[in-house]
Amino acid sequence: MVLRAEGVRNARVSVALVSDAAIAGVNAAYLGRRGPTDVIAFGLADPRGGVMGDIYIAPAVARRSAARYGVPLREEIVRLVVHGVLHVLGYDHPEGDSRVESPMWLRQEALTARAIRAARS
Repeated sequence: MVLRAEGVRNARVSVALVSDAAIAGVNAAYLGRRGPTDVIAFGLADPRGGVMGDIYIAPAVARRSAARYGVPLREEIVRLVVHGVLHVLGYDHPEGDSRVESPMWLRQEALTARAIRAARS
């Protein structure tokens, strides 16, 4: 749904659900950050000219975030998939509180709402 909404027709994107320990390892090895995070995404070079990427999501972190923000876990997982796909497509956001005002965040929330509505109908 995100790829289609962004006009992408040729894409290969994987989504892996991983443990807190596994995502903390990826976080440390590739981003130089300590501890688990909810989502990490990597855009990769596609020799065929399309979009290619890997997304790692930690459901336990997502569960804690969902509880903190008062949203269903399913919605939070959808949000993280959307977030990851947007990163694979080259979107980025600032760190800190200003991230929720960024174009990426606004696009993420619009696409998340659209996906949740589609799942309900």
